[in-house]
Amino acid sequence: MLRRLLERPCTLALLVGSQLAVMMYLSLGGFRSLSALFGRDQGPTFDYSHPRDVYSNLSHLPGAPVAPGGPSAPQGLPYCPERSPLLVGPVSVSFSPVPSIAEIVERNPRVEPGGRYRPAGCEPRSRTAIIVPHRAREHHLRLLLYHLHPFLQRQQLAYGIYVIHQAGNGTFNRAKLLNVGVREALRDEEWDCLFLHDVDLLPENDHNLYVCDPRGPRHVAVAMNKFGYSLPYPQYFGGVSALTPDQYLKMNGFPNEYWGWGGEDDDIATRVRLAGMKISRPPTSVGHYKMVKHRGDKGNEENPHRFDLLVRTQNSWTQDGMNSLTYRLLARELGPLYTNVTADIGTDPRGPRAPPGPRYPPGSSQAFRQEMLQRRPPARPALCLLPTTQPAVVHTDSSLPTLIMKLNQKGCILPTLSSSLLLEGCGGIEL
Repeated sequence: MLRRLLERPCTLALLVGSQLAVMMYLSLGGFRSLSALFGRDQGPTFDYSHPRDVYSNLSHLPGAPVAPGGPSAPQGLPYCPERSPLLVGPVSVSFSPVPSIAEIVERNPRVEPGGRYRPAGCEPRSRTAIIVPHRAREHHLRLLLYHLHPFLQRQQLAYGIYVIHQAGNGTFNRAKLLNVGVREALRDEEWDCLFLHDVDLLPENDHNLYVCDPRGPRHVAVAMNKFGYSLPYPQYFGGVSALTPDQYLKMNGFPNEYWGWGGEDDDIATRVRLAGMKISRPPTSVGHYKMVKHRGDKGNEENPHRFDLLVRTQNSWTQDGMNSLTYRLLARELGPLYTNVTADIGTDPRGPRAPPGPRYPPGSSQAFRQEMLQRRPPARPALCLLPTTQPAVVHTDSSLPTLIMKLNQKGCILPTLSSSLLLEGCGGIEL
């Protein structure tokens, strides 16, 4: 009977029409719509058109500052509320003028040397270390410190801010610096939560609590202005993330081999899965971040080896990470607003550029892609669904978030996107 139904032209037309309708629905923002349908976008509603000053309510903080873990730390205090009554919701974020260190210190008299803080009137429910990889971003760092200290104090957390500075002028390695920061922070205290924080991202809602999820790693920067305040793709794990020390060590930390920009976030998301954990996120309405505008960094150029590294993650993650971390500690200083850790993490053994070879000259991205395609094992392609219903395999040199944004603008989606995908054009679309 089913066979006879399928042989009828009207039935076939109905089935084809249904498929086309689903494909069109997905191509017109389906991922975001489905995310909302299944709860990812559900959450409280906030009015971001009327933000409060980031220093609001600090006058209500009780008592004098208390040094975290110090001998004068009070005993027998009640626990702080699970949700602080001092929270205000959306807060204003301004990039100008850039405050001086002296101005930030004056606005935050309760912060102790090393960027440490502990609420005076109650026992904090979380001890959180904020770890910031850094090099040659002084303006961004001051903006972050000015904004983050009052933001965290209103949440009634015990916290410390660690700025991990890469010495020298070699290629930048964000993930390795985070590994260094985790190791150095855990030497100070048994932190409950590790917040891994890009220096150019400022949180816009203090209901976005800087605490960890005991169920698994938490990706916090869900809605950045860079991506239109939405999650660019399901596996995205960049910007700001939170893990307990146990979760961090279970996935062997972050990879040490990603020199330059790109790839490490997707490697990390794959590690989470391979370690048997799942990523959680706050609601999109809460996880708002604004990115400080800046040009590309010298020494942090696009990593031409990132795709080659990504396809090896499944086999390399247990050998490349915290258990293989090497560095030389050059300085450790307790500044008034943060603990500065300066480390020599070495240099990229492959050099700053793709190694020259007979099949492509240095700087030839097209030839490099061809080389990568020949060297990598077969991988599941991403089916790109266009409004014309014409499938296409997608490859690109763009970062994955940028790629998704471009494809969505063209009415094209990637329903099977994976972090191990070597992504070049989409059905003739120029990206």
